Amino acid sequence: MKILIIEDHKDLIINITDYLKNEDYICEIACDAQTAFEKIELFEYDCILLDLMLPDGNGLDILKHIKTCSAGTGVIIVSARDSLDIKLAGLDEGADDYITKPFPLPELHSRIKAVFRRKTPETHRHLIFNEISIDLESKACCISNQLISLTKKELNLLIYFINNQNRMLTKQAIASHLWGDYTYSIDNIDFVYQHLKNLRKKLIESGGKDYLQTVYGLGYKWIDK
Repeated sequence: MKILIIEDHKDLIINITDYLKNEDYICEIACDAQTAFEKIELFEYDCILLDLMLPDGNGLDILKHIKTCSAGTGVIIVSARDSLDIKLAGLDEGADDYITKPFPLPELHSRIKAVFRRKTPETHRHLIFNEISIDLESKACCISNQLISLTKKELNLLIYFINNQNRMLTKQAIASHLWGDYTYSIDNIDFVYQHLKNLRKKLIESGGKDYLQTVYGLGYKWIDK
């Protein structure tokens, strides 16, 4: 699951991202309203954690924009403001939940999972592509009903390819999806190739077909053969 954290408190950002990354979430960060608007326009997120008080804008304006251009994205307001009027304003504008600072990180995680369950119908919690079946909640992957062992990165990579089948994905796009903003400060992202190689090997050894096609000099495609 890909999370956008819109927050200007650096210590809180570090605590949230460290915790969620350990729970296998991909985290991106916006420390101000301008960056938040840009990221919402350019990328898709499963859930957005939204602070209401930002140095250059009002979180409620960002919430309205999210609901205009990404209506299906879950939004949890994360704010130190705990008045009933503010909570009602956020929920009335379309937020899915509201949590008041400070809060235990496990509680935030539970609220994220609850928003995901509400936003994702039961029939959509399983991703199926030919002989490949993935339970998106338990993160279990099967080939022809046989469970296979994938690392967190390999599983996220597989989900990413299946959701973008027949689209050419660059190494930078793949790296950004798996590691978030961190990859933009890295000159060499050849480590993506090793993850692709390992995923392909495990799928084939487990009886799956080789759907991964290299587009030389450009990137990769997931093709239904």
